[in-house]
Amino acid sequence: MINLLEINLKKSTNTILNAKHITAFTGAGISVESGIPSYRGKDGLWTKYDTKVLELNYFHENPKDAWNVIREIFYEYFGKAKPNPAHLALAKMEKKGNLKAIITQNIDNLHYEAGNKTVFEFHGNSKVLLCTKCAKKYKVEQIDLNKLPPKCDSCGGLLKPDFIFFGEGIPQDAYKNSFAEADKADVFILIGVTGLVQPAASIPVKAKQNGAVIIEINPQRTAYTESITDIFLQGKAGEVMDELSELLFEN
Repeated sequence: MINLLEINLKKSTNTILNAKHITAFTGAGISVESGIPSYRGKDGLWTKYDTKVLELNYFHENPKDAWNVIREIFYEYFGKAKPNPAHLALAKMEKKGNLKAIITQNIDNLHYEAGNKTVFEFHGNSKVLLCTKCAKKYKVEQIDLNKLPPKCDSCGGLLKPDFIFFGEGIPQDAYKNSFAEADKADVFILIGVTGLVQPAASIPVKAKQNGAVIIEINPQRTAYTESITDIFLQGKAGEVMDELSELLFEN
């Protein structure tokens, strides 16, 4: 019986080993095995919490209420998450020189914790807090989240997590660098992304238009699978990346 995954893993290995510039593009699906649920779908976060806590106007008008929920989701629940084999495989690929950059829609900091150095965080990072008044930044561990809402020690301004709330634009540097990768890369590895969140979803499409080979890792087929994917590796991110890493580094 033909094992399609095995065939596509070998095909992916050859593609990666012959590439000049590889970029990984990751979304919520890569962090599910670290215990972080996706935001949408049957068991997504927004079936349990009201999205209004991440609306800028609501946040400024009700900072304590918003922060109570934000603390619970992003610092008590997500704060326990650790990098899984998919994150670690990408870190190894970068260290060995195969991977040039990661573009991520995730805000969980797990790529950095795994050891990656070049990460463009399209939606920001929950481990950093930003003063809404003077723009001073803090690492979250510098702030006592038992006292809500947290305030800036320089100006007294309200602190917010340094990720994109509803109603905010994409950070300029992350936007510019991410689309630049779509111009440079000859291979794009999509992991745990469905292609539903814009403008991030258009980055792999641009890469494909520029001639990049698209390798996709997802448990189920997505909008990308049906349109731009060249090699589809169906399965959990951690398991597939673990197998891919073994093939890459046994050579």
